[in-house]
Amino acid sequence: MTTLRFTHLYPSVVGFDRLLDTFDTMLTEKPTTFPPHNIVKVDDNNYLVELAVAGFNESEITIEVLKNTLTIKGEKGLDDTRNYLHRGIGTRSFKKTVTLADTVQVDGASLDNGVLTVKLINIVPVEKQPVKIAINTVSKPQLLQEKV
Repeated sequence: MTTLRFTHLYPSVVGFDRLLDTFDTMLTEKPTTFPPHNIVKVDDNNYLVELAVAGFNESEITIEVLKNTLTIKGEKGLDDTRNYLHRGIGTRSFKKTVTLADTVQVDGASLDNGVLTVKLINIVPVEKQPVKIAINTVSKPQLLQEKV
């Protein structure tokens, strides 16, 4: 199987480098399934990223945003002071990344009953919001008078 790469397009496009980098990353990185997660659209401007992180506490989880990428990491320390007869509860570390649009910002995070919830908000700048244009009606007799 051949690998699809977008780097050959860099010399011929301007302003799409981040988009092409995102496609390259999506095609080359193996998606992770641990921990299970949801991405919820609350309304047009609010989203939630929910991760099932049972067994992790706040001090073992880090949340960072860098270059439009939300990264959530969990590092579980091993407890060598216990003498386990059976070890069935996973203690593996995880790293989950979510690519954010330029207008999306993290609005907080909470951990409740083993579910980490990261709130995201889409803040569209005023200059990029839709603008309604008023339609001025002009009667036909006025149009004819102006031409004369």
